[in-house]
Amino acid sequence: MIEELVTAGVALASVGTVYAMAAARVVKQYERGVVLRLGKLRSGVRGPGFTMIVPFVDRLQKVNMQIVTMPVPGQDGITRDNVTVRVDAVIYFKVVSAADAVIQVEDYRFAVSQMAQTSLRSIIGKSELDDLLSNREKLNQGLELMIDSPAVEWGVSIDRVEIKDVSLPETMKRSMARQAEADRERRARVINADAELQASKKLAEAAGVMSEQPAALQLRLLQTVVAVAAEKNSTLVLPFPVELLRFLERAQQPAQQPAQQAAPPAPQAQQSSDGTARTQPSLPEAQQRPIQPQELSAQAQQLLAQWQQSMQEQLPPVETPLDPDFGGSKSGQD
Repeated sequence: MIEELVTAGVALASVGTVYAMAAARVVKQYERGVVLRLGKLRSGVRGPGFTMIVPFVDRLQKVNMQIVTMPVPGQDGITRDNVTVRVDAVIYFKVVSAADAVIQVEDYRFAVSQMAQTSLRSIIGKSELDDLLSNREKLNQGLELMIDSPAVEWGVSIDRVEIKDVSLPETMKRSMARQAEADRERRARVINADAELQASKKLAEAAGVMSEQPAALQLRLLQTVVAVAAEKNSTLVLPFPVELLRFLERAQQPAQQPAQQAAPPAPQAQQSSDGTARTQPSLPEAQQRPIQPQELSAQAQQLLAQWQQSMQEQLPPVETPLDPDFGGSKSGQD
């Protein structure tokens, strides 16, 4: 009898141990447990720690409550200004309602990923290239709103969405580089022109001051000579005042006017004895008659003789060295 009781007690203890092992569950700190009893959702969500369920009746499903970082695959699209781009993004989300994440959607991770890809393609088509490159904060907010609207029903909260990379075609990159270079060059030219304008105003003011004191111009010329001489080169600076050129120009104009007034009169027409009109030459007849070849030859020989005489006057005399063997005299005999 005692043996039967001992055997029954051991059997009951074994069954109890197996039951306890089958019913015991451990929920981690960052998880929540959703219990389905015979396929029906239990009202309470199991918190972290040790918990018990009815074996073969209840099914405990754990849901991770941490923030999930999910990369969104690159999406090819055409912007509103007809530029083909490829955009990559990353999404941060977490589960706020474990029961809704299990009941409302089959796989909330896959659902969020597909919704992010669809929203990303939509935002590419609505935006321009400049917005994708420089105004990403506004696009990130738009993406977050587009994904968060259906995700709320799934018990998922979108923490933030970031556009990670925007890939452009090589031709577009070269065009943008040329545009940036042209803009930089334009700004450089504007700055240079502004500097020239300011310098011209200062030079005009300096010229006005120097015109009041003529000695200032002479001092300025001396400073220029000193600056050139400081470099220790063979450059020779000869200041030539512009006023002298203007004086010569004014002196030349009155000299041209009498020459124009002394021009020969136009030929006059006279009537001959036979009734025909002939033109009387205004120049002397000696200037109108043709020059003979003999006269040209004589003039050429005269000019040549004058040139030879002038060259002899300019050249120094050449002394003929004497032969030392003949005592300072030159003889025609050997």
